[in-house]
Amino acid sequence: MIWSPVQASMFCGCYKTHYYNQDFGWTSHHRIAPTFLLFYSPRRKPNLIQGTLHRRNYFYVGEQYVNAPDTDNGTEIAFGQVYVEHLVPAKVTQPLPILFIHGHAMTATNFLNTPDGRLGWADYFMSQGFEIYLVDQPSRGRSAWQIGVDGNQSTYSTTTVESRFTAPQLFNLWPQAALHTQWPGNGTAGDPVFDNFYASTMPSLTSDEESSIKVKAAVGKLLDDIGPVILLTHSQSGQFGWILGDFRPALIKTIIALEPIGPPFINAVLPPLIPARPFGLTEIPITYSPPISSSSDLHKQINQSLTNSSVGVTCFQQTPPARQMINLVGIPTLVVTSQASYHTNYDDCTVAYLQQAGVPVTHVHLEDVGIFGNAHMMFMEKNGLDIAEDVVLEWIQKTVH
Repeated sequence: MIWSPVQASMFCGCYKTHYYNQDFGWTSHHRIAPTFLLFYSPRRKPNLIQGTLHRRNYFYVGEQYVNAPDTDNGTEIAFGQVYVEHLVPAKVTQPLPILFIHGHAMTATNFLNTPDGRLGWADYFMSQGFEIYLVDQPSRGRSAWQIGVDGNQSTYSTTTVESRFTAPQLFNLWPQAALHTQWPGNGTAGDPVFDNFYASTMPSLTSDEESSIKVKAAVGKLLDDIGPVILLTHSQSGQFGWILGDFRPALIKTIIALEPIGPPFINAVLPPLIPARPFGLTEIPITYSPPISSSSDLHKQINQSLTNSSVGVTCFQQTPPARQMINLVGIPTLVVTSQASYHTNYDDCTVAYLQQAGVPVTHVHLEDVGIFGNAHMMFMEKNGLDIAEDVVLEWIQKTVH
């Protein structure tokens, strides 16, 4: 068994080329550490595809201190921090790094590799010369959830993951689900690819409002530290893109929103179909012009052309004249929607709201550019690198200078 330079360097922390063979020896003087073995059992064979030579570092940012619960001696604990993984290719050729923020129940591992062992988007964009930052949302994964300080959590069941992400064609909860073909494996519990993916899911804060507040504080601090970025969001973190763009407009040079949470003001397709995102596309206030003092200042009406009650979509827009999302009007934005995802029923509504509020948005339906069969976790699917290259990279090349 031969390991690539990248796989070796990930564990030795350097760029030197080291190969590891099945006799447990390095070609150089380095020897395997016992903890190395724990990560690679025969059930989880390492990916033998050579990746992009890079250096890996991690750090934390945004922590706050609070008195430890159930103590009276002044002891403090940290909360609210984000884990940041920093990947730097051997040759950086692009002017801006990409900051990835994952969605609900997920962590930054979403972008490292796919559940069936292929190289992920982080590696692809490093191969194109981009520096990469990956974060775990506050109170998620490697960003500690503190009992008695952070809010309640919830966990996705196997049925939720199967029906929404990995095997929607078996459940047909929306009309386009039958078109799903791109998940590796059959997408159900017991399949090794599904099991590997499901094992990576995490308990998440139940309140998107709490998540939004924590992300704004911690990732805002990260942006202050690292400077301008290309921001790539997915699903739940879609609203964090609008929040961070509003909070630090000079540091967000473009937003790439993969199926951002929506539509405006109300949930759609998947129950409960209840009011949400009272500030249009966000749970917490962002800046509008003319200014608003509360969410009730945003007057709305139904956009009949984008409403489809048969699939549970009510599309709201602002009552004209629409207030402008003034801090986002200078940020070029790309929204990407998959052919077989539940988002295909309402991302048009989300985009229409952004455009009405003055945000410069390009919306790509993948089937319109010849990429078929994807669901919500598009970047993990069999044709995920086609999306990275033909849609996302092409957008960046046209937009970022």
